[in-house]
Amino acid sequence: MSSARFRFDGRTALVTGGSSGMGLATARRLLDEGARVIITGLDALVDTARSRLGRLDVVFANAGTAAFRPAPDITEGYFDRVVATNFKGVFFTVQKTLPLVPDHGAIVVNSSWAVHRGVPAAALYSATKAAVRNLAQTLAAELAPRRIRVNSISPGYIDTPSYRAEVSAEAQAAAISSVAAARLGSPADIAAAVAFLASDEASYINGQDLLVDGGLITAVPAPMV
Repeated sequence: MSSARFRFDGRTALVTGGSSGMGLATARRLLDEGARVIITGLDALVDTARSRLGRLDVVFANAGTAAFRPAPDITEGYFDRVVATNFKGVFFTVQKTLPLVPDHGAIVVNSSWAVHRGVPAAALYSATKAAVRNLAQTLAAELAPRRIRVNSISPGYIDTPSYRAEVSAEAQAAAISSVAAARLGSPADIAAAVAFLASDEASYINGQDLLVDGGLITAVPAPMV
C-alpha cells in the first residue's frame, strides 16, 4: 500500500454505517491513506461534518440492512422499514451532504451482488439495492457539470460480524463453495475497492458498479464444472 499511502492527504471523508464491518474497514483505510474521517451510524451528521471538517471530498453511503424474507411474508410495515434504510437513507445522505462536496469530489454507494442475480427471498432487498445502484448512475450524470464522480460497489459474501451472526456455518460453507475465489470476502476487500473508486486513480471511472465478489457472479468454481 506504500504507493497509495497518502492518496487522501488533506482530504475529508464521511462514512455512514461505519461502526463495524465494511464501513469501519473503509474508514480505517481512508485514515491510513491520510484522510480526516467522520463515521456515523444510520444518520449522516451533516452539521457535525460541516463544523468539524468544512467539506467532504469523499462520501461513502454504506448504511443498510440485510432483509431476506419471501415476498408473500412481507408486510407493509416491513417494506417501509427496509426501503427507509436501504434506499431513502442513502438518497438523503447523498442529498444532504452534496452542499459540502466540492467540485471533483467522489461519492460511492453500497449496492449488492444480489442486483445481478435473482435470489430467493430477496425481492425487497434486491429492489432497494438496485435502486441505489441506479441512483449512482443517475447522479453521475446529474453531477457531471461539477465533475463529481458517483459510483457504486456490489459486495458479494463478506465476512462481517452481522454476516456471521445471521448465517449458519452450513450456509457459509455453501456460499464459499459458490465463489471462484474459494473464500468469503473481507471488509478490507471492500475498503480497498471504495478507496480506489474515491481516489484520483479512478478519475475516469464514473457511473459504474464495481462487483467485489470473488467471481461469484461471473465465474463458476472448478468443482462445479
